[in-house]
Amino acid sequence: MTDLADLTAAELLDGYASGQFTPVEATEASLKRIEERDAELNAFVLVDREAALASAEESAARWKNGETLGPGDGVPTSIKDIFGTKGWPTLRGTTLIDESGPWEWDAPCVARLRETGAVFLGKTATPEFAWKGTTDCLRSGATSNPWNPQVHAGGSSGGSASAVGAGMGPWSVGTDGGGSVRIPAAFTGTVAIKPTYGLVPMYPASPYGTLAHAGPMTRSVTDTALLLDVISGFDARDWSALPTPTWSFAEGIDDGIEGLRIAYSPNLGYVENDPEVERLVGQAVAELEKAGAVVEQVDPGFSDPVEPFHVLWFTGAAKVLEAYGPDALGEIDPGLRQGIETYQDASALDYLSAMQVRMDMGVLMGAFHETYDLLVTPTMPITAFDCTRQAPEGWAPNGEPAELWTSWTPYTYPFNMTQQPAASVPCGVAADGLPVGLQIVGARNQDRLVLRAARAFEKVTQERFIRPVASG
Repeated sequence: MTDLADLTAAELLDGYASGQFTPVEATEASLKRIEERDAELNAFVLVDREAALASAEESAARWKNGETLGPGDGVPTSIKDIFGTKGWPTLRGTTLIDESGPWEWDAPCVARLRETGAVFLGKTATPEFAWKGTTDCLRSGATSNPWNPQVHAGGSSGGSASAVGAGMGPWSVGTDGGGSVRIPAAFTGTVAIKPTYGLVPMYPASPYGTLAHAGPMTRSVTDTALLLDVISGFDARDWSALPTPTWSFAEGIDDGIEGLRIAYSPNLGYVENDPEVERLVGQAVAELEKAGAVVEQVDPGFSDPVEPFHVLWFTGAAKVLEAYGPDALGEIDPGLRQGIETYQDASALDYLSAMQVRMDMGVLMGAFHETYDLLVTPTMPITAFDCTRQAPEGWAPNGEPAELWTSWTPYTYPFNMTQQPAASVPCGVAADGLPVGLQIVGARNQDRLVLRAARAFEKVTQERFIRPVASG
């Protein structure tokens, strides 16, 4: 018998509609999986069993009466502990926030999920203020990977990726300021998209500014599109929110990629990959070509924007701490403190110079996409690494020791600089038994095209993709 915890959201919704099972049964299956696996994975910082089951009962009644609220009604859902969630603490992975609250409002994506009748299971782990590419913090410890609990799930949305990958709810919502949904998606063999900036509104505004996006995290491309349908749309609390789409992101998702012009950049011109990553991503690109895409190997033409990114990122992190007083710097993750101290003397001119770099990149990529519909790269140059480390052992990009998370995430943060949609889909399992991700990048506002290509790849590869066992 199929375990409901292993079904996608789309499969659950079909089952509710046919009467094969109910939201209560699906929620119970997700909660059981949490009981079985979360002690070793540490994906959740809060689970509210009583509230989840009560919400599921309400959803079941709506399905029975033909009065569902929307396309997420009854889907067991988790929320990254960065988003405000009415009635639950939002602690952001830090000891600086008082758990007592009050907690009186929902972030826009949470509000949309609540309006559609989603069943909230709980909140997922994040590093302190979502600052890095692994998910560990002083407040709640480290989150590990469903494929191997000894290695990282990635970050900063690692709690959501670990939960989804282990079947502890079919979908979640994460944030991505430099790769934070795509890094853990690659490490855990799940699917995620960083949408075009402003498509999913944010409130309060991120201190990381217009680098920060919110995006779906799921186990299938179809679910990613369905969840994006739910959480996208204008919210007046976000000054940069885009208008509500007048289409569904699931519409046309199975139309294929015949004739699409795809640029394949195996290393962006400056990255060194693990050979297994190179092999599996190369095979994935060959599959895209077999599916009808016109593929050309070409680099987009920008140099590594890591230093301008650091200026924007760590001045934003410093702004976060202002609210917690002059002693806060001594109470946070030592790595975060080091990054803030390194860039604490950045001037307004330094900041504007960093902004100029991202604007120039945006112009370059705009021209690039006049020739190529999509760009594909590896999502990560490596597979997941030991939970006791902050960087891969022996990893020395450009001959320099890896001191910051950006040293081993070179494919993700450039597209936060440009605000383009970028998805990660699993493209195979490396010799170490861990998954590898393929990144698909589109021009701004071409999220549907990115999802269509991701779905075309998923359709030809999903039968060959091995997922982790259901229990540890």
